Amino acid sequence: MPPASGAAVPADPVVRLDHVVKAFGPARAVDDVTFAVGPGEIFGLLGPNGAGKTTTIRLILDLYRPDSGTIAVLGGAMDDAARDRIGYMPEERGLYRDVTVERCLTYLGTLKGLSPAESRRRVLEHLEQLGLAEHRHKKVKDLSKGMQQKAQLVATLVHRPALVIVDEPFSGLDPVNAQTVKEWLRALSRQGTTIIMSSHQMQTVSELCDRILLINRGRGVLYGPVADIRRRFGRAAVRLRLAGDLPPTPCIAAAEREHGTWTLTLAPGATPDRLLGELAALDAGIEYFEVALPTLEDIFIGVVGGEAPE
Repeated sequence: MPPASGAAVPADPVVRLDHVVKAFGPARAVDDVTFAVGPGEIFGLLGPNGAGKTTTIRLILDLYRPDSGTIAVLGGAMDDAARDRIGYMPEERGLYRDVTVERCLTYLGTLKGLSPAESRRRVLEHLEQLGLAEHRHKKVKDLSKGMQQKAQLVATLVHRPALVIVDEPFSGLDPVNAQTVKEWLRALSRQGTTIIMSSHQMQTVSELCDRILLINRGRGVLYGPVADIRRRFGRAAVRLRLAGDLPPTPCIAAAEREHGTWTLTLAPGATPDRLLGELAALDAGIEYFEVALPTLEDIFIGVVGGEAPE
């Protein structure tokens, strides 16, 4: 899959896959996938169940070896030094359930090379940031699903990795806790941490990610900045309010009105600028005019359903 328009390779990519293929028997789980992730970027890896997202993550982590193509992580091939600079939160969580939160997370930090004292200091700092400090003496199994999710995130980040890979990080979080985690990930990105995030929550991806790769049936089908993909895909709708009635114009394929606001679907070949010009020429009394781009969810459904981006 060649990079899409507007999806230039970042300078000094932290992760780079070039024409990677991985098959299990006759089935290609990853089929000629190419993408790169830059320093400090929040990168979204999207796709339906079985699309190849988890296999792609395991290839990046060197848990699988590609049948063909090349993978570079943190400047080269995966080795022990690179592994120590990666934090991975799998969808299947891996905390010790019968010990306290503080003890569990402190121990996991020592496995990443931290001294017990430094690991505990960082754990307590992160628990405070995520609103879990008062629960540090509880056993992990006694935490709610959302609290366990945040504790797992602390385990992923306690050694301050340069690259963080998180699989469904917002699963089980209520809106308030999800917002806390989003803000934490944004702060890490601003500090230079590179984040690859696999998620089904399209609105969250749209808000959080700089760029995305949409995988379907093992192949990359959309790749680039979120805003560019939303502009490229499909026909934009227009929302407007008028002082009078909506005049007929060849630019409009369909129109719906609710609470005084029109939502217009443009005819093939029409553009919002052309529609605006025609309405102005007709003295339509425009009070409000907005171009509504398709959402990532609209795009996801369209692509997975068999449509191709324009």
